[in-house]
Amino acid sequence: MTVETLICTDTPPLSPSDSVEHGLGLLMEMRIRHLPVVDSEGTLVGVLSEEQLLDADGPGSPVSDLLGARIPFVHVDAHIFEVSKVMLDEQLTTVPVVEKEMDYVGLVRRHDLFEWFARMLGAQVPGAILALEVDSRDYALSRVIYAIEQNDVRVLSLSADRSNLKSDRVHITMKLNTRDSARVRHILEHHGYKVIAAFGVDDDSQELADRVQEFMRYLEV
Repeated sequence: MTVETLICTDTPPLSPSDSVEHGLGLLMEMRIRHLPVVDSEGTLVGVLSEEQLLDADGPGSPVSDLLGARIPFVHVDAHIFEVSKVMLDEQLTTVPVVEKEMDYVGLVRRHDLFEWFARMLGAQVPGAILALEVDSRDYALSRVIYAIEQNDVRVLSLSADRSNLKSDRVHITMKLNTRDSARVRHILEHHGYKVIAAFGVDDDSQELADRVQEFMRYLEV
C-alpha cells in the first residue's frame, strides 16, 4: 500500500511569506506540531516545527527566515512503511508528500498513520494477543505460524521486533482469531517458544495479571 492512500489535503501548508504568528495559529487550529512550507510554484521548500516558530525573532517575522537546507518528505508512490520511518527518524507529526520535482501533493498525519497500523494489526477484531521471545538462530515465521495454524487457529496479524540489535532475541507479537489463548500458549511452549505475555478475555484474571507484570519487567530490561 502506498502513501497516496493516506494523503490529507485538508491541512493547508504555510507560504514562505506567512508570518510566524499565522503559522502558530494554524498549528493550533490543526492540532499538529509540524507544517510544510510551499512556495507560489507549489514546490515544497521546508518543514517547520512549533519549536522553531516559538523561537523566532518575533510574531511578525516571515517563516522563510526559519527554513533550513534539510527537508524531510516522501514520494507519493512510497510504501506506507517509508512514511512511518521518516516520521520516527525526524520526530514529526506530519510528513509532506511530493511528486516529480518536489511538487507538493499533501501530507500524512501521525494519527492517520496510527489508525492504518491499528487496522492492519487487527486491533478492531476480537481475539487474543500473544507476545513471544525467540532466539534469532531459531527465528522463522513459517514455523511459528505452522505450529499455531495446524491446530485450527488463525494468525490475524504478526509483527517482529529487532530494534535491539545487540540482543540475540526476537520479540514477536501476534493477534489470533480466538479469545482463548491457553491452548495456543501450550502449543508454542511445547515447540520451545517462550511466551512473554498473553492477553485474552477468556484467560484466568490472575494468570493474565501475572503475565502482564512479567511482560512489563521484560520491557524494562
